[in-house]
Amino acid sequence: MEVITLDNVHFAYNSAPVIRGVSYNASGGSFTAMLGPNGSGKTTLIRLINGMLTPKQGRVDLMGHSTSGMKAVDLARRMAYVPQREQNVFASTVFDTILLGRNPYIKWTPGKEDRRIVSEIMVKLSLDEIALKDINTLSGGQRQRVFIARALAQQPEVILLDEPTANLDLRHQHEVLQLLMDLSRKGITLVMAIHDLNLALKYCTDFMVLNEGMLVAHGGKEVFSRELIEKIYKVEVRIIQEKDQTFIIPLKPL
Repeated sequence: MEVITLDNVHFAYNSAPVIRGVSYNASGGSFTAMLGPNGSGKTTLIRLINGMLTPKQGRVDLMGHSTSGMKAVDLARRMAYVPQREQNVFASTVFDTILLGRNPYIKWTPGKEDRRIVSEIMVKLSLDEIALKDINTLSGGQRQRVFIARALAQQPEVILLDEPTANLDLRHQHEVLQLLMDLSRKGITLVMAIHDLNLALKYCTDFMVLNEGMLVAHGGKEVFSRELIEKIYKVEVRIIQEKDQTFIIPLKPL
């Protein structure tokens, strides 16, 4: 079943085209890596999918319904967004930060059901022992898990992530991506903008490659040909297949 459908999506900032005729389908439970060099349009496309931006042409559908016609609260109940960076101006506990994900369901104040849902999510993501800590005191990996937990508190069918492993060390990159892969296996559809091709190949099921705002390749691991990578990234590479894992080794700039 197609959960996200992009149909000939175009977008421009003022008169400068950023997204040019992108069409793509993401099925339920898929984990899509959105790849491409800097300036290829990944962040803009994520924002078009989550409704922060409106296409100049084409449409974005969620479960067969145009996102541009959905109320913000209905969209927030079905789709969550984890930004690349989030700065906390005010002190907030881990529990209260995750509780913010319940806002689409809260009318006046959080109820027992909201707090129960948050508590269960915290246990599942091993955050319960730091529930009362100020989020500003956490490590980068812990903070990312908190923001993913906040997204889960929305009980969404889709989670969009913009560079969730940016500024994380190697261990925390793998911890976060393992968590996301586990969520996709439970039926949540994920779309993630990411730079690291090898991390994407290890954890994701589907791939879309952008260049200059255009979708130049999409599908499974077979899209990663040496010719495509060298053309897009301007780097000579070697592709190694070891058992069921593909590795892309950069050699030198072209």
